[in-house]
Amino acid sequence: MPGGAQVSTKWPQHSMDRPQPTVVDPGPYRPSGPPPSDAVVLFDGRSLDAWQSSDNRPGPAKWIVRDGYVEVAPKTGSLVTKQAFGDVQLHLEFRTPVPAKGESQERGNSGVFLMGMYEVQVLDSYHNITYADGHAGAIYGQFPPLMNASRPPGEWQTYDIVFHRPRFDEEGKVTRPARMTVIHNGVLIQDNVELSGPTANKSRPPYVKHADALPLALQDHGDPVRFRNIWIRKLE
Repeated sequence: MPGGAQVSTKWPQHSMDRPQPTVVDPGPYRPSGPPPSDAVVLFDGRSLDAWQSSDNRPGPAKWIVRDGYVEVAPKTGSLVTKQAFGDVQLHLEFRTPVPAKGESQERGNSGVFLMGMYEVQVLDSYHNITYADGHAGAIYGQFPPLMNASRPPGEWQTYDIVFHRPRFDEEGKVTRPARMTVIHNGVLIQDNVELSGPTANKSRPPYVKHADALPLALQDHGDPVRFRNIWIRKLE
């Protein structure tokens, strides 16, 4: 399969001068159907058995489960899956806090980290100005979303992500970069883009050879973001 768009060098990373993504109304929330028969259900609204705390805070998952969702417990560390994954299709729903507090990156911030290092940004981007490559649905620091398809805070939103891991040769050279497609609330916002390496704040680290499968992570950025209906399909 041919690669997609590559990271633009026209704009400095996190530039506030970069144009904001065009706002599009995705329409009302539509409840998700049941997971496909071959999906691994990571969160069914009841249990965090598929998760553990991040490596720097080892132990059982400490986020709050209630009423069918899991909520970030600030300062307890990220959630990390016990199972490792490579090429995947991922579905999840998230809800940013209401009332909205803060602005820019300090408002409803979290993240979905494929293989623990390739982030799709979670943010309250509804009437919230921030740097383009940090909006909801951005491949953080690399690709702004094609559109800002955010719903208001307090409303459930969906991400559907197709991720293809990078390939390396025996010497550790990249033979195929990681690629990602993201659909936010039914709107295509990342179209088979080629990642330049792991995502990071204020830097663009190069690829370093890693395992073919690594855990998925949900970020504790200090905001009580909620998640539910999380399932994943292995594509390899």
